[in-house]
Amino acid sequence: MSGKPVLLIVEDDAALQRQLRWAYEGYEIVSAGTRAEAIDAIRAHEPAVVTLDLGLPPDPDGTSEGFAALGEILALKPDTKVIVASGHGARESALQAIAQGAWDFYAKPIDIDALGLIVARAFHVHALERENRRLAARAGDGFGGLIYASPEMTRTVRTIERVAPADVSVLLLGASGTGKELLARGLHDRSPRSRGAFVAINCAAIPETLLESELFGHEKGAFTGAVRTVEGKIEQAAGGTLFLDEIGDVPLALQVKLLRFLQERVIERIGGRKAIPVDTRIVCATHRDIDAMVAAGDFREDLYYRLAEIVVRIPALGERAGDAGLLARHFVSRYAVQMKSAVTGLAPDALAAIDAWPWPGNVRELENRIKRAVIMADGKTVTATDLDLGDTRAEALPINLRTVREIADRKAIAQALSRSEGNIAGASRLLGISRPTLYDLLKSYDLHG
Repeated sequence: MSGKPVLLIVEDDAALQRQLRWAYEGYEIVSAGTRAEAIDAIRAHEPAVVTLDLGLPPDPDGTSEGFAALGEILALKPDTKVIVASGHGARESALQAIAQGAWDFYAKPIDIDALGLIVARAFHVHALERENRRLAARAGDGFGGLIYASPEMTRTVRTIERVAPADVSVLLLGASGTGKELLARGLHDRSPRSRGAFVAINCAAIPETLLESELFGHEKGAFTGAVRTVEGKIEQAAGGTLFLDEIGDVPLALQVKLLRFLQERVIERIGGRKAIPVDTRIVCATHRDIDAMVAAGDFREDLYYRLAEIVVRIPALGERAGDAGLLARHFVSRYAVQMKSAVTGLAPDALAAIDAWPWPGNVRELENRIKRAVIMADGKTVTATDLDLGDTRAEALPINLRTVREIADRKAIAQALSRSEGNIAGASRLLGISRPTLYDLLKSYDLHG
């Protein structure tokens, strides 16, 4: 092979095969005249794009063999962009093919220039999707398993990367479902304590009567049922990091004992009399207004300052332009595999609905919606109907028209960059502007392409 992109032409008319081969000098052309030859070519060459005439032998005047070929191609290689041929009056067949996973269709007799544009666009989209999968995989292996591309989340991650090497306590502030534990794990992995344990505990999920024992451990015989000595989470994380999620739910009486540990770096197990030195880094998080709790006397001010040597605020998913679409693609891929679903991606109306929805439940809400949609989808793609999001909510009116335009520009640019996976040319086409204009806007709004 020449190294050029591979285009498979499935067409039983030898003269038309030659015409199409001549028209596509920029591609490596592979031809097939039957369904069996097409499947052999898919296995041998793994083409990114296929043009498929639905009228294949032994049913050249019908579509049964063509639809069988379409199903087999997508079963073997689901990311293939299949462009089906539709004769005059056969629009219903073309639409049926689209519903079954074909990427586009063209009408016969063939307009070479028009078909050339469709083929070029198919190769472009295939390349973008491949890069998206690569970036998503890289992101998933990156900072704590987070998937993001927005400047808002990028700034948050960079802040945590900077504080990770310093042995200070960190307080993460953000709503439920924003990824606080993933960020805490990423901080641990980037710290000198990465070889130690990362231990997480949700303080809101454990009854007050058990929380002290969970944190500090207990000695044998300390209370009824204490048949052996048990180390607490603080000891288990010695040499590593303890993540205290929902720290705002720790009762005042236990806050005193936690403060002593942070001041003296020693603990006493319940029922014990010996001070045990423990070297554990504390990272905590809460979705509550911790400043208001301090002001109201519900959270000790001295403990707050011990825990909040560095405070990092985590943006909600609705504030992370473009990230919802990136995460949605990731969840579609994950749940399609888990549930053995035929779904291969998101329809354009689904992506538009995802971009427009404010996601008050953050990533957790998005994941649940996608999981449901993969189950409910009838075709190869998740549609807006499958997501069942309803009407988007009205946003508060900004202060003036200039602010309205800036907000709209920033959101549109971020979404276009996310859709095109950071490709400036692709983003400018989506926005309907020139590349120099997009560069000027990126500089003006201090955005990163």
